[in-house]
Amino acid sequence: MQRLLKLVYPAQCLTCDEMIEVERGLCPTCWADTPFIIDPPCDACGRPLIGDAEEGDLCDDCRTHPRVWTRGRAVMLYAGNGRSIVLRFKHGDRTDLAYAAGQWLADAAAPLITADMVVAPVPLHWRRILFRRYNQAALLAARLAKLHHLTYVPDLLRRANATRKLDGMTAAQRAKTVTGAIRLSGRRAGDIEGRRVLLIDDVMTTGATLTQCAEACLAGGAAGVDVAVLARVDRKP
Repeated sequence: MQRLLKLVYPAQCLTCDEMIEVERGLCPTCWADTPFIIDPPCDACGRPLIGDAEEGDLCDDCRTHPRVWTRGRAVMLYAGNGRSIVLRFKHGDRTDLAYAAGQWLADAAAPLITADMVVAPVPLHWRRILFRRYNQAALLAARLAKLHHLTYVPDLLRRANATRKLDGMTAAQRAKTVTGAIRLSGRRAGDIEGRRVLLIDDVMTTGATLTQCAEACLAGGAAGVDVAVLARVDRKP
């Protein structure tokens, strides 16, 4: 039956629809155009490191401005086919991308995983969910939690207000815009007491949103916070 299905519905590349051997994958051309981040990255934000780097090293930005969270990982850079994947997933109703992207994210985040860790997505405001119909970070978080057999709490955090889109803002503007926008759901506080939390998002630019999420978790009693994202914007803040 599986062989017949493959003949009728051959596997296609996730981004260009070229026929491929493996389901839910990329063709060689699209794979080569996807800037996957090679280990070791910055241990805090996941950005690629230049020169001879060792596990645990930090980028200049994270050394100068320490993160609220402990460790971070990213699958790819937000460039080339990496940007195309994120935009299709985020704005193109391509929820099917969560399967492969979630696997990539689970692999990238493997060094961060600890026993009894809680996985939670960066939340969207309810108005944005009504418009988009899904939270792409939640789809990634659910897939990762399943693959690593971790507790998944989709409503751990909530958006207290609808913020403006952060595109085009400076790091300072982003931080100001999201300050106080994210809070811990009162009924979920007990779920993270004394436990580490792994926050999941689709893209990290300056880390302003993840900072608000991490601060909310730590204030709620989390033992620590790590972050993992599908794509990392690699630019100077």
